[in-house]
Amino acid sequence: MDNQNNSIASSTPAEAPLRSVAWERETLEKLAFATLAEQRARRRWNIFFRFLFAGLILLGLALAFDYTGADMEAVGKHSALIEIDGTIESGGGSGSADSVVPALNRAFSDEAAVGVILRINSPGGSPVQAGIINDEIQRLRKAYPQKPLYVVVDEMCASGGYYIAAAADRIYVNKASIVGSIGVLMDGFGFTGLMDKLGIERRLLTAGENKGFMDPFSPVQPKQVEYARGMVNEIHQQFIDVVRQGRGKRLKETPEMFTGLFWSGARAVELGLADGFGTVNTVARNELKTDDIVDYTKHEGLPERVLKKFGAAVGAGAGASLVGNAGARPALR
Repeated sequence: MDNQNNSIASSTPAEAPLRSVAWERETLEKLAFATLAEQRARRRWNIFFRFLFAGLILLGLALAFDYTGADMEAVGKHSALIEIDGTIESGGGSGSADSVVPALNRAFSDEAAVGVILRINSPGGSPVQAGIINDEIQRLRKAYPQKPLYVVVDEMCASGGYYIAAAADRIYVNKASIVGSIGVLMDGFGFTGLMDKLGIERRLLTAGENKGFMDPFSPVQPKQVEYARGMVNEIHQQFIDVVRQGRGKRLKETPEMFTGLFWSGARAVELGLADGFGTVNTVARNELKTDDIVDYTKHEGLPERVLKKFGAAVGAGAGASLVGNAGARPALR
């Protein structure tokens, strides 16, 4: 027994360095393997995030392009749909002439399109943009007399929206749609009273008696108000003429019709401002005799919208500083 103890005791000091070396080696191996595993995991995550980033870029590029039904070849006879949703204004939106006119031309020139449905949901806007679209509809109807254009009103077709609708062969509404508002306005603000209270003085230098026309920080000039009123009345008469020409004998004029009032869809049908009730699907099915509908609306991508908004903001600021006050301008709304 004593010999065994002595043997163990005597062997322990000699084997201790070997055990220490083995332990260090094992520890180093574990650290090395752990480092390698961590590097592999890091590489895998790097690859994953690179693929994810590339996928997001590809998705953004896909969204930036205008993928619409109009860009695809339609098979067979169909109804061509174009949408105007929102304010009628320049800048490339769905209510601008730059967007609507090319879509109208594609729809009318497509032999497979048996007719065009213009769906409008707009409170109005620029008389210039509305006038351009109205003129183009009239031109295309003469160029393609066999292809009808029907307007379908969604929630609202007021002012500039109705200016456009008046050029259609027929107008269909929902009984609760808002229709009309045949009038023109020029609005703005005046701050002269507030400036007097705050002790602020307006220093405006102009070359030309009316260069500061309707400046909101200057007192109202009766001559300028009268001039502006005459211009508004002139545009209003243009609007009235367009409605009378487009609706013809269907229009049942009343003293209130051209005062800027608006009516429900049901009342609009009674007044001859609309022809009946319908939706895009019912008009396509019942009037154009096809269930197939192809969207010709020009849809902007996100980058294009951002760039145009930025450009419009910069241009508006530069224009205001060079030309003068442009805050008050006629609008159909």
